[in-house]
Parts: sequence; C-alpha cells; structure tokens
Amino acid sequence: MRVADTNENQLIASFRELLPSGERTLIGSGDDCAQIVTPEGHFIVTTDVLVEGRHFRVDWSSAYEIGARAAAQNLADIAAMGGRTSALVVSLVLPSDTEVDWLNDLVEGCGDRAREAGAGVVGGDLSSGDQLVIAVTAMGWCPHGIVVRSGAQPGDVLAVAGTLGRSAAGLAALSSGKVPPCTPSAELPSSIREAVSVFRAPVPPLEAGVQAALAGVHAMMDVSDGLAVDARRMAKASGAVIEVDPALLKEDVDALLPVVRLVNPEDSGAEEGYARSWVVGGGEDHSLLAAFPHEAPLSEGFRPIGRVRACRGGESPAALMNGRKLTGGWDHFA
Repeated sequence: MRVADTNENQLIASFRELLPSGERTLIGSGDDCAQIVTPEGHFIVTTDVLVEGRHFRVDWSSAYEIGARAAAQNLADIAAMGGRTSALVVSLVLPSDTEVDWLNDLVEGCGDRAREAGAGVVGGDLSSGDQLVIAVTAMGWCPHGIVVRSGAQPGDVLAVAGTLGRSAAGLAALSSGKVPPCTPSAELPSSIREAVSVFRAPVPPLEAGVQAALAGVHAMMDVSDGLAVDARRMAKASGAVIEVDPALLKEDVDALLPVVRLVNPEDSGAEEGYARSWVVGGGEDHSLLAAFPHEAPLSEGFRPIGRVRACRGGESPAALMNGRKLTGGWDHFA
C-alpha cells in the first residue's frame, strides 16, 4: 500500500504503535502540542533537516537506517551540550508513491534510536511533496550543567569521542559502485563495512557527552561538518588556537586505508593522504570534540588528538596541524 492509498490519520495511528512516548512526556502525540516535564527549569533544543539525494539515498540505505540517521544527528547535538534528550518531534514530506511499509520502517528506525536514548517521539507533521524530506527537532536537558563550544582554554587537551572519517569513507565507497548498495558483503574488510554503516546510520557516543560534562570539560561540540570545520569553530568561539597532532590520528587514518584501496586502487602512493582527508575533512560521523582541563583525566570514551593554546602576537584563532591551517569539511550546499 502506498501513502496515496491511505490518509494522515491512519498513518499517524500506525506511527504511535512504533514510537516511544518518553519518561518526561505528560502529553504526547494527539493534541496540538506535546507537554514535556522540565524539572531543571530549562531545556535545550536543536533541529536538523535531511533531504533525499543530499543526505541519503533510498537505494543506498534501508528505510530503518534513514530513520535512525535522522534521529542520531539530533541526539548528538544534545549530547554535545552535555545533555540528555527528552523528546523528538519529526516532520515528513512524502512523495505520494511512498510505500507505507517502507515508511513504517523509517519511523521504527527513528523511534528505536530515541528509545535507546531514553527519549520520546511526541509529535510532528506530514505533508506531500515531490521529494522525501525529514525534519527532526530534539529537546533535552543538561543534568550536570550546559557545555558550550566557546569555553576552550590554553593548556586544554583536545579530545574526541567516536569515529572520524568513517562516514565520508563510506560515502566514497558507495559512490564508487564497488560496494553492494544494500547490505555490504561479509567478504569485504570490516573497516569498509564499518565505514558504510556509519554513513548510513551513525552511532554517536551520547553517554560520553554527559560524562564529559560531569568531568568538568571546558568546551564540547558535535563533529557534524568535519574535524577541520568544527575545530575552527571551537577555536574561533574560544578565541584560541587549536593544534591537532597528526600522530594521534594515525589509528583513524590506518583504519580507512582499505577503503582507499577499494576506491582508488591505481593510486597507491597517495593512500595515506586520501585517508587523512576523510579523517580531517569528512563530516557526519557525529563524534564529540571536547577540550578538557590539562590536569584532569579524560572521561570514558575520549582520546586525545591535540591541544589548545593562546593566540600569539597578532595571530588569529585557528585550527592547525603541523603549523598549517586545517582544510576541508562538509558542505551541504556543495
């Protein structure tokens, strides 16, 4: 059955059976607004839009993976503030020939990710259109105080939780046509399967964000547009220089060499450069970038990748590696 063969009320009724309500929900889907408990006296909110052909392709990802991806990138934003998610609101623009079973799989993927995070999906909107569009708004709270990107201080240790470069490598692998468009073959190296999996449905280190806030992290943010772009953003917001140590990225670079060999087998002399470009410039892994006080141990899930220092003389805030500005990054308008 297609969306054109049903109606909005029927679709919403089926969604309610798949979606979690959330422990903080007083009024969920069904009224004009949801009501969410905020005992801390505050809430944080974020939103993202995913557009078919720009952020995902239905021939590369299952409906469940697309729904999980839509939830994950919003959950990561909440975690990057040191928060937990209380509720999601999801709106969909659907072509009329969308299969209802496919749509229910998408809703289930989104709902399962929300459920794992302890959040509810409490409403949204449906509309028809020529292209599939998913808009998600997430609301949450910060149990240990809010963490912003502007708090990095000279002497801080720059650290990351989660993966770097996997999503970009997965996109390259799928674009090459050398990876099955649905489920990657078990015969492929695990690093290629991991990269494709992260592109389709990243798994942000949500609890690491909360634990970093508890540990007194100075600054933190979601790496959605790539390490180069987001480290520059943290540096500019903090009025400092961030120096990334390439030796501390070696594990990430090495993990992606099999993907480079798959995508560019004839260019063996540049394998490390390709892999590093994904690690530094690739976005949508939704890892967490943080600046920890140098005297404090990193909280669980984080690993060091550099340091923060003061600007010298007339130097402007920047993100550097080997003394050069980090380049590359994700551009959703490119």
